[in-house]
Amino acid sequence: MEKFGQIEKLYIAILLIIFGGIVLHAPLSVGFGTLWPDYDLLIKSWKEILMLVAGMIAIFLIYKTKQFKILRDPIIIAIGAYALLHLVLLFFINQGLTSSLAGLLIDLRYVLFFSLVYIAIRLYPNSRKLFIQVGIAGALIVLVFGLLQVFILPHDILKYIGYNTNTISPYLTVDQNHAFIRINSTLRGPNPLGAYASIVLALIAAAITGCQVRKDKHKLVVTTVLAAGGVVALWASYSRSALVAAIVAVGIVLAANTLRKLSAKMWIAIGVILLVIIGGLYVFKDSSFMSNVILHENPTNIDNISSNEGHIKSLSDGLGTLLRQPLGAGIGSTGSASLYSSEPLIVENQYLFVAHEVGWVGLILFVSIFVAVLIKLWEFRKDWLILGVFASGVGLALIGLLLPVWTDDTVSIIWWGLAAVALSTIPIKSVLHRKSPKLSVAR
Repeated sequence: MEKFGQIEKLYIAILLIIFGGIVLHAPLSVGFGTLWPDYDLLIKSWKEILMLVAGMIAIFLIYKTKQFKILRDPIIIAIGAYALLHLVLLFFINQGLTSSLAGLLIDLRYVLFFSLVYIAIRLYPNSRKLFIQVGIAGALIVLVFGLLQVFILPHDILKYIGYNTNTISPYLTVDQNHAFIRINSTLRGPNPLGAYASIVLALIAAAITGCQVRKDKHKLVVTTVLAAGGVVALWASYSRSALVAAIVAVGIVLAANTLRKLSAKMWIAIGVILLVIIGGLYVFKDSSFMSNVILHENPTNIDNISSNEGHIKSLSDGLGTLLRQPLGAGIGSTGSASLYSSEPLIVENQYLFVAHEVGWVGLILFVSIFVAVLIKLWEFRKDWLILGVFASGVGLALIGLLLPVWTDDTVSIIWWGLAAVALSTIPIKSVLHRKSPKLSVAR
């Protein structure tokens, strides 16, 4: 790289602090929020505050280096339009200052972080390695703690730093059945943990099939720990959507890297395994495991509480709002931001969530940004990181059908940060003019 000046060091450092610190956001915000409850909202906003500082530095650095072509990237332009739409709608539909501000931060923080990281690595390409290293360190923290929660620590260990029903529950259960404890690790809940684990497992599959860990003992140890932690965390989260996302993501990686190399015997073996799995599911369809873990229907629950009913009602309400309000209900009208308003509302679908906030135009812009990122990643899938990010992105898109996956701080900032790291590897001429893929930067 290019020599770093003080301002460049500060810019990269801020982004790395966000990228690494976000995996500890939940315990830190709960712990410090318990100590200083009057500053709870400010404490939770540490990452957004840092992003605003980094944003001002980014503008200065682009002006200083005259690299204005970075801002002409179609994805960056679309993100700018998406942000502008949010600001315009604030003046038309008022949800109250606190709800609107919280909604603005939740809706835009991950695309802002994507833009900041993209600019950083475009300006200073060698910083790519730093982001990968910090991402690996963060994954070790999350997944090793998850292993400890499952095998060693008491399931309610997090209560000692302030986790409770008023902050974040130290653990959850499958439809109030305490035989199935759902862990959080250092994230905000089991569902985000499962989604995070699916990202890690996709990246591990891409690294292994891309021959990135061969003959390196250190990489083998780290990969083994991450793989074991990822599988255990995914299982102990009991998140059905995350399980599907992980299977799809790893399947995409394997298909992209090994599909053409499979022999007829391997195809037969895969077919047999699939038949065994399907047969097993049928044989044990009436078992306690199937009822609780797969179907989320606890037959011993006298209250007959089911998460499936909640999903169905949320989807119905969200579709109704989508059809009735083409401009949306306003920034901060749903999710955690709406808790600061008089009419809190939870929409358990990422796409309906966006439509509820910013209407049909906002939904089109959001989907366009996301699809454009995935398409560009797929074009350059020969790089292991790019393939892993693409595959996990597809998995997260599926989770978004049942949960507002991008509203979680950790999952959204980690994936969009990785997407920026991956895309910034691609020569900028290919990004702007869509030339034929040609990339060889696997590390």
